[in-house]
Formats: sequence, C-alpha cells, structure tokens
Amino acid sequence: MTDSRHLLAPLALLALALSSGPLRAQTPPPAYEEDAQIWNLTGELGLAMSRGNRRSENLNSKLLFSQEDVRSKHRLTLSALRAKSDVTGDFDGDGIAETRYTTSANRYQIGGTTAIKVNEMHNWFGAARYERDDFSLYDYQGTFSFGYGHHFLKNDRTKLLTEIGPGYRRARHAESGEIRSDFIVRGLLDFERRLTENTRLTNTLLIESGNENTFAQNDLGVAVSMNESLALKAALQARHNTEVEDQVGIKNTDTLTTINLVYTFR
Repeated sequence: MTDSRHLLAPLALLALALSSGPLRAQTPPPAYEEDAQIWNLTGELGLAMSRGNRRSENLNSKLLFSQEDVRSKHRLTLSALRAKSDVTGDFDGDGIAETRYTTSANRYQIGGTTAIKVNEMHNWFGAARYERDDFSLYDYQGTFSFGYGHHFLKNDRTKLLTEIGPGYRRARHAESGEIRSDFIVRGLLDFERRLTENTRLTNTLLIESGNENTFAQNDLGVAVSMNESLALKAALQARHNTEVEDQVGIKNTDTLTTINLVYTFR
C-alpha cells in the first residue's frame, strides 16, 4: 500500500506539468507589442541679428510631428521664415535709390503626409502642401497628391524612401491676382544616414511639376545631438521655380543657410 502511494505522487506531478505546458504556449502576446504607436515631436529655431553699418534680422522655425505604427505613418510639418534688412532700391519710382530697413522675406508653409503600409518596404500615400510667400511669383500655392512609396533602404543606419504620384495644384498670381490651377506629378526622395552615434545626415528632395510651373525644393542638413533631446543642426535649403515671367527682382532659385537648435519632445 505504501509503495502504491509513492508511485502515484510522481505520476500526478508529471501529469500536471504536461497539462500546464500547452496552456502557457497558447497564451497570445500582449496586444500593445504589435500595435505600439511611435510618435515624435521636434521643434527647430534659428535667430540671427546684425547691427552697425547694416542691419538685419532673420528668424526661421520649424515644427515636425510624426506618428507611426505597424499599419500607417503620419507626418505634419509647419515652417516659417521672416527677415528684415537694409534694402537699397527705388521705392518711390522717382529714379533715386535709397536704403530702407524693411521686410526682405516672409514665408509660411504647412504640409502633411499619410502613408498606409503594405509592408515595411511599400506603402500608398496621400500628401498636401500649402504655402504663402510675399516674395514669390505666387501669393500662395496649394497642392494635393497621392501615389506609391517605396523604401530602397531601411535599416538602423540608412533610410532611402521614394514617392511618386499624380496631383493637383492651385495658385494665385502675385501681380494679376489670377487663380491658376493645373495637374502635377509629385516626386519625393528622402534620404537619412546615421554617420556616428550622435551625428545624422538628411537630404529631402521634393518636386512638383506641372504645365504652369515646376517647383523643386531640396533640404540638406547635418544634426549633432548633444543629449537625448537637444541637437544642433546646420542646413542648406534650395528652392527653384522654372517660371518667374522675367519679373524684376524675382529669381528662379532661392537658397537659405541656417544653424538651428533642435529640441525633441519625448
């Protein structure tokens, strides 16, 4: 009788272990691991002032909000540029040149993109952009587009994204006030390379091409992180419009060089 009890105890423990193993294996992983949302809010600010023989002030800022999960990615960008400086010219039309301290740049822009992921390398996107510029051929430009995006490279150090698709543009001519609209083709090339643990190189090329005008903007930047939230960024922006209609004082290409403080809200 005693031997039977000693034999039943190990068998009971073995049966309990075998029955509990499959139950643990069938437990699904927590839902938040698959549906975790990654969001990021980054602000840039740069200010330059000079006094003496000539005066100038330059203020540029940018705010970038992005959110990403396994199914989609969203980006919203707001930027502003305002500058005042000593400008020499014939302001009164009397043929006499004079120097005035006046606004020399005033531009605001908002843009957004929503991408639905097919997988980690492919997506479908919709994009919109609106800008006002007091020193451009157009008072404002608004565009909307949609299309296909593809990551040629996507790893911890390098990212290369391309987007292309049709769209529509609406703009108001600065002098005549005429509203112009046309269909466009939008292309985007977005490159990012982590050079070191705290140094990052980025370059973004945007092209919106239509019958009325082809607009291209290239943003090249190098950011050096000082800690997890604060970085110093040097950037060069070039903007080009193919059509300026030979207006006096308006050139096809504008460039902007900035050194900004960048703060990432975490």
